[in-house]
Amino acid sequence: MFDEFLVRFWGVRGSYPVPGHLTANVGGNTSCVEVRANGHLIILDAGTGIINLGRALEHESKASDELLVATVLFSHTHHDHTQGFPFFAPAYSARSVLYLFGPRTFYEDIEEALRRSMLAPAFPVALEELKSLKIISNIEESEAIILERDCKPKLRNLYRDEINVTGNDVKITALRGFAHPPGGVNIYRIEWQGKSLVYATDTESYVGGDTRLIRFTQGANLLIHDAQYTHQEYAGGNVPTQGWGHSTPQMAAGIAKAADVGQLVLFHHDPTHGDKVLAEVEADAKEIFPNTVLAREGLTLTL
Repeated sequence: MFDEFLVRFWGVRGSYPVPGHLTANVGGNTSCVEVRANGHLIILDAGTGIINLGRALEHESKASDELLVATVLFSHTHHDHTQGFPFFAPAYSARSVLYLFGPRTFYEDIEEALRRSMLAPAFPVALEELKSLKIISNIEESEAIILERDCKPKLRNLYRDEINVTGNDVKITALRGFAHPPGGVNIYRIEWQGKSLVYATDTESYVGGDTRLIRFTQGANLLIHDAQYTHQEYAGGNVPTQGWGHSTPQMAAGIAKAADVGQLVLFHHDPTHGDKVLAEVEADAKEIFPNTVLAREGLTLTL
């Protein structure tokens, strides 16, 4: 399994968790996606979905009797992308090595943002008290993370450093989106053996499409794209959501079509959208880009 390019969804909601019978099919946990490539474990965001992922990883680690090593990529530090990390079981184990990357926003490093989210009295355990080995770094548009087999992640400057990527190395790059939040969000592209996925949550399109995102996404096998609002909510609901930094299914499908991607996954579902509404959201996107699926907890794709 570890030699496959595998993507598994553990949390697919935005804003806040929504357990209950109305969300039973799609799931109610907030953003978290597991990626496996070349033996590496990569985790995209740490919403409440990372809690169940952590339990699964603990079981896996005990069964193999090996250290658990993971690269965690934060898109940004809003609650729905970090609120599960304090409950991520591997973070409490001395047998875990966690490489944590994210954007520097509001002049605050990703490490400081994570530390602040766990300060008393909001949480009883400080970041420094977690027993895992944590290596925390900012990642900017000018940098790439290179994952070689059985090696720790290497952060390289795309313009100053010589980057020799073999066909078996995993390469991760970032694009800074500025629509949400005001300090920006990281969109990630993960590439391995000629295949790629793009993770574009909390992004809002522009008239004619976001040309920077289209270029960044061009030719990807898989695009995971924010589709929080329906067209009606975005354009003229009781509380118009234009400018809030999220997209519609039509926007997501437009990006997928313009970038000529292989498959689109609609992501970051609004907490007020039950399974029935989301089925309509999926159908709307399919009219523009037929190879579209709705992100659901447990959905597993192999590139």
